Amino acid sequence: MRIAVYCSSSVKVAPENLQLGFDLGVAIASAGDELVWGGGKISVMGTVAQGARSVGGKTIGVIPERLMNIEFIDRDSQELLVVKDMRERKGKIEELSDAFLVLPGGIGTLEEFFEIWVGRYLGFHQKPIAVIDPNGSYASLRVALADLTEKHFMKPGQHDQVFWSDSIIDALAHISK
Repeated sequence: MRIAVYCSSSVKVAPENLQLGFDLGVAIASAGDELVWGGGKISVMGTVAQGARSVGGKTIGVIPERLMNIEFIDRDSQELLVVKDMRERKGKIEELSDAFLVLPGGIGTLEEFFEIWVGRYLGFHQKPIAVIDPNGSYASLRVALADLTEKHFMKPGQHDQVFWSDSIIDALAHISK
């Protein structure tokens, strides 16, 4: 299975988020799965790939030309696809992946998460999506989503498209069903 991971590329993240990324990469590769990610070697993005490769896992990076120097391209990736722009990157990651995992991150991570979630809800794909949030980084987001549901901006069944977990093991078990 090829698993996409959406996560932070911010330089200033808490050490526990870096460890979470590394541990997730190890878990993906230890299960015999391949990592598909944004192709950068910094921040959580980099530690996910390092974790996967630390136990012999395959990493497939997808990075836009313009971000090669900004995100410090991970040249240790076994496969590295350089694409034209962010739209092509997201499309290629979706195409290559069988499932999607979301770690705490900023607007880029959220944008990728919401796009893949909407795509699943609208039936453009049926690939599983799980959010791994052991430290409650998305607690306020979940409150906002519940509020949107209460106000009838979110439709019935939309919440069912995403599995929320505080555990790497539970999230991997969910997407492997």
